[in-house]
Amino acid sequence: MKIKSRLYITIVKILSQHKKWLDIRHMFTLAWMVVGVIRSEKISMTAWIPYVEGKAQYAQSTQRRFNRWLKNDRINVSELYAPLIQGALLDWGDHTLYLALDTSRLFEDYCLIRISVVFRGRAVPLVWKVIEHKSNTVAFDVYKGLLESASRLLPTGVKVVLLADRGFADTDLMKQAKELGWHYRIRIKSNFRVFYKGQWHSVEALASHLQPGEFMFLNDVYLTGQEYGPVHLALGCSPDGKEKWYVVSDETVSYETFKEYGLRFDIEENFLDDKSNGFQLEDSKIRSAKELERLCMVLAVATIYLVSQGVEVVRKDKRRYVDPHWFRGSSYLKIGWNWVKMSLTKGWRLISRLCLIGGNDPEPAIASTASAKTRLPVLGSVYLDTS
Repeated sequence: MKIKSRLYITIVKILSQHKKWLDIRHMFTLAWMVVGVIRSEKISMTAWIPYVEGKAQYAQSTQRRFNRWLKNDRINVSELYAPLIQGALLDWGDHTLYLALDTSRLFEDYCLIRISVVFRGRAVPLVWKVIEHKSNTVAFDVYKGLLESASRLLPTGVKVVLLADRGFADTDLMKQAKELGWHYRIRIKSNFRVFYKGQWHSVEALASHLQPGEFMFLNDVYLTGQEYGPVHLALGCSPDGKEKWYVVSDETVSYETFKEYGLRFDIEENFLDDKSNGFQLEDSKIRSAKELERLCMVLAVATIYLVSQGVEVVRKDKRRYVDPHWFRGSSYLKIGWNWVKMSLTKGWRLISRLCLIGGNDPEPAIASTASAKTRLPVLGSVYLDTS
């Protein structure tokens, strides 16, 4: 067996675990695209070509094959990816599952909307949508369907907490989350109106007296002119006094609420992996929303595979074979990526099953812990008001 075929055979085995392919050739092409992304470490069809084996004699033939796949409207991304992520979550257990909702601009003209599973310092794609849109802010009606799609992919009986930034601060989103049986931690804007102690206030006014490092927790308040609630508010001021934090929750708030909300930043690491820190997505010359959605599936499959491989490496206590740090300093994606690259020269075993395990990280990244301290305010004085 040729060395560079091992990864392809492994990816095909994973993709073959469900039978929703309208044409088996679509699966084989996707497998080569995933191999190309992992081996070349970039989104570039020309860069993938050297890693593809087949009957095609000319590089242009292979490139056209990839182009046809991306343009093929018969390829339904959500239907094909769903069984993969569902299978990966089978061993999640009864641990809380955090979902991060966010957007990312692509080439100034497109917006990628993604819901991801927060997992050990990163976020693994769950569902996504690309629209032609020149802003990161999108209306609730645009992404409502993604929430419904995501709910069908999650393990039953698991507590789900949705995390979202100020651009998604919308009572319609809060209502939808409750209808789906989810909880939420959403950062809201300073001009949100809050009904508290028999009067209406802006969030900014309620938090105006907070000094650097101070917090205030308000339970059973109502939001906006719709008087949506009751909800709960965690208000805080950063240690340097330059930023205020306003997080709304459907559950009683405490400092833990800020820690939970802080997990949302893991999706930003995921977007970074897509771009400058990993796959170089913005090097793509594709300028079509539907084609970009399919390209994002290539990235999603590569991401979930590499993260799963990293999980297995750590579980088998082999991290230091590929991570030079004494303590874990690389993400699970990077650990998995390094393992795959070395396995193709050393003959190491590659996983053939996707798996994301819930619960605490058995080997938290030291670098991530330090980084997290810059994301959230440090606990100082706390004003607790439950009235």
